[in-house]
Amino acid sequence: MSKKVVPVSRGKKIVSMMGDGIENKIGKTVQNRLEVSDLDIFDPTKEPEEMRWYRVPLPEGISGDGSGYHTYISKGRSNDLCIILSGGGVAWNEYTAARPVTGGKVAAGLPNFYWNNLRPFTQLMNINIGITNTKNSSNPFAEWNFVVVTYATGDFHIGNSEFSYKSEDGEDAILHFSGHKNFQEAMKVAVKLFPKPSRLLVAGNSAGAFAVPALAGEIADDYYPECSDITLLSDSGQLLYKDWKKTAREVWKADESFISRLHSDNPTVDWYETLYLKYGSRFRYLYASSIRDYLLSSYYNDIMTRQYKTDRDVQQAFYEQLVFMTGQLKRITEDFHFYIFDWPMLPLAVGKGGTVHTALKETTFASKKSDNITMADWLMDQVKGNMYDTGMGLLMPEIG
Repeated sequence: MSKKVVPVSRGKKIVSMMGDGIENKIGKTVQNRLEVSDLDIFDPTKEPEEMRWYRVPLPEGISGDGSGYHTYISKGRSNDLCIILSGGGVAWNEYTAARPVTGGKVAAGLPNFYWNNLRPFTQLMNINIGITNTKNSSNPFAEWNFVVVTYATGDFHIGNSEFSYKSEDGEDAILHFSGHKNFQEAMKVAVKLFPKPSRLLVAGNSAGAFAVPALAGEIADDYYPECSDITLLSDSGQLLYKDWKKTAREVWKADESFISRLHSDNPTVDWYETLYLKYGSRFRYLYASSIRDYLLSSYYNDIMTRQYKTDRDVQQAFYEQLVFMTGQLKRITEDFHFYIFDWPMLPLAVGKGGTVHTALKETTFASKKSDNITMADWLMDQVKGNMYDTGMGLLMPEIG
């Protein structure tokens, strides 16, 4: 069944042009900062300086639109390592593949589903923000080592295909679902620079949240088999869709090891379930979410009703799904712990209301609180083995 394409109004076209202009201006500003060595290109013949970010080009990697791929690393003052599996949307069919994110689409509220390249603007999403802000004294992870596995392939970091589709202009195009190869290339850098961490945190936001349980076993077995202290955090990985298995097999052409673990409309639960069955208490298991995520509810609405927008009704559906999902994860193991928050989202063009999408790589990570504790401090407690839930009262059934 083909999806009906609604003509874009003149007003939205104008807003879209303005949004593209703003993104381009920000991108040029970031690029100019790169040119004055605000962010060095990593020289593999030298040791990285402490507390400095580097961009690491990976020639074997490729972004969704066929452009180059790189990761980011920072050498801290500790022997602890945080591997970030970045977010950046998802493409699950030809329609979504044809609609990557642009500043214009975001501004105009037009359907936009995933980042397809690592243009300079995406640097702002990956380093010196939230958990990766190594200059923030309120960030308890500031002195950790970091490897940021960037993401611009729309495949939850597990794809392995070249997908042909028609662009919005009707042109033949190819989307490189190379997420798994990119991940493996980034992990080669990680294990070379940080071979024996004392503690390992594998954390992902948005699309990266889905990837955490999908890839955690590979990280532990193939790259860090000697590390016995590993914590996993998925921040905002809930998007119910009955055809994830079909997408993984036919669109992304992921390895069968990922596909065989998919049994329901919730891949995060499926992947954590099979991960726990194999590894048990080798990992600490954590999940975080806002209660009425404006962005994930918009994606879910598009899946269910073919409308890319959020509203009170779809946010309520998301909330009810989250209540059910936390119960599913607790049934996997009572040692699964949660950070639930209700920070409101300012009105956006994609719809009205809702709560924010993710906190891991946001300025709110070390500032806003749920149950009087920031995500930063809660997460550090978990890493230290002080395990507890935060914000669960927000998931209590409403009375009256």
